[in-house]
Amino acid sequence: MKDFKSKYGPWALVTGASDGIGRAVAKELAGLGINVVLVARNKTKLDELSREIETNKVQTKVISLDLSLPDANSKLFAQTAGMDIGLLCAIAGYGSSGNFLDSEISTELNMLDLNCRAVIEQAHHYGRLLKARGKGGMILMGSIFSFQGVPGSANYAATKSYTQSLAEGLHYELKPLGIDVLSAAPGPVRSGFADRADMKMSQTDQPAIVAQQILAALGHSVTVRPGPVSKLLGYSLGTLPRSLRIKMLEKVMTTMTITKPG
Repeated sequence: MKDFKSKYGPWALVTGASDGIGRAVAKELAGLGINVVLVARNKTKLDELSREIETNKVQTKVISLDLSLPDANSKLFAQTAGMDIGLLCAIAGYGSSGNFLDSEISTELNMLDLNCRAVIEQAHHYGRLLKARGKGGMILMGSIFSFQGVPGSANYAATKSYTQSLAEGLHYELKPLGIDVLSAAPGPVRSGFADRADMKMSQTDQPAIVAQQILAALGHSVTVRPGPVSKLLGYSLGTLPRSLRIKMLEKVMTTMTITKPG
């Protein structure tokens, strides 16, 4: 744990920190004695988390931003200028369910902005700072959907395939610079994700367990499947050819998608 703080402290930046995996990762980092920049849209939730985290005798900085907006990252970079951030946890993101042609294109493009554009901007900006300091890490959020197309959640799966590929490439590209890059590919997690995606989930992993396993894998793996449900789904699907994985997940999405009235 001392080595973790030495390499990835004194500050970590966590996007999507108001709920789910982001919130759990922020709490775990604080428990390791690392100061945390908390980033999300909901300032009330961030303030509550800040007060809870600071009982660990660490510092926090709350930044309320909608990272899907074009100028959000420039504001984030300005507000963190001069801070010694050793770890980027780019966790903010959301999904959708249902037929692609029935969705609003504005929603799908907004998802692309948050899940992909915002992440690459953050990885590039903070990656340069990590290169200058000679050590640090990045955690990028993939999904069990990262490894094939998923009918019923086509655009979300595509955004997570992008993040998975980016993390894999950066893992090897940045390792010689002292920067550890990890893709986290969770399965269903108990959080507000399902409500926003109009999905119903029967089996879910606990955010705290997912967060612990993500941080434990940093510096040791390219990709981690955190939580027992993710491991079960990931490894069972991983034995199948890609075309069959797509068909299997199509059936899964049929049972998980909430049918809207009208």
